[in-house]
Amino acid sequence: MKLSRRRFLHLAAGAGALPFAPHVARAQAYPSRPVRLVVTFPPASTSDIVGRPLAQWLHQRLGQPFVIDNRPGAGGTIGTEAVVRSPPDGYTLLLIAGAHTVNATLYDKPSFNFIRDIAPIAGISRDAAFMTVHPSFPAKTVPEFIAYAKANPGKINMASAGVGSPSHVTGELFKMMAGINMVHVPYRGSPPALTDLIAGQVQVLFQSTGASISYVRSGAIRALAVTTATRSEVLPDLPTVGEFVPGYEASAVWGLGAPRNTPAEIIEKLNKEANAALADPKLRARFTDMGISVLAGSPADFGKLLAEETEKWGKVVKFAGIKPE
Repeated sequence: MKLSRRRFLHLAAGAGALPFAPHVARAQAYPSRPVRLVVTFPPASTSDIVGRPLAQWLHQRLGQPFVIDNRPGAGGTIGTEAVVRSPPDGYTLLLIAGAHTVNATLYDKPSFNFIRDIAPIAGISRDAAFMTVHPSFPAKTVPEFIAYAKANPGKINMASAGVGSPSHVTGELFKMMAGINMVHVPYRGSPPALTDLIAGQVQVLFQSTGASISYVRSGAIRALAVTTATRSEVLPDLPTVGEFVPGYEASAVWGLGAPRNTPAEIIEKLNKEANAALADPKLRARFTDMGISVLAGSPADFGKLLAEETEKWGKVVKFAGIKPE
């Protein structure tokens, strides 16, 4: 049977599209059941504060629950390993936190390689931290704090959310660049560290703006400075640490990741939806009110940032000789 040219071209076009049809169908069908979002820190931690509103938005947008699964322990490595070992089908995701960029150097022989084994999906936020003290602390500015620390070496207790946590390495970077000595007091997460700072059991804590802003506003703790290169929108009169310690900058990144080999079309769909979430005025305002800067972009953009942050904090870990507990 002889085919007309028009009929031949029509059939050829259809045949050419066939190899892509399963991928298109898979992307359109995803998600067809609940998605687990592993948060590697406890409830009420900054990771939890960042992850929950995004999970709720994705649930409403995609019609399937995005269930928060808090798996704290070992600085986030326990929950991360659970994701690494999960099927790469898009139904187990990782809430990437600043600690992940530190752990790559902190742990000598991890059972996984974070940069290799977790596929970046999308950035969510780049979070500043406040350098906070108990209201009774005598220093009211960063220069006064440095002067007090130099006059009282080893007498200031610096709390953190745990060994190698962003609050720890942010403080170590400050110690290194300001040339001071403080005693590190690690806690199991940021909530107990904040509790003891409010109670006056420790004197200083470098804590994310999202977790500490309400306490700063209420006067329970006092902020001396913000750790980013530019001032915070929520407290524009608060100086940066870098205004007194030239070159100082510290921030933690948050985002979404998935097991390596997760289909590209699923990653692209999640990236598109995450960026749409960050563009939503209500969600964006909620983050901004907590002092959290949104971080939109492509998977490649987020992957590049993670690599840069891993290199930066690796240098601090080595200089300070930080070892996991």
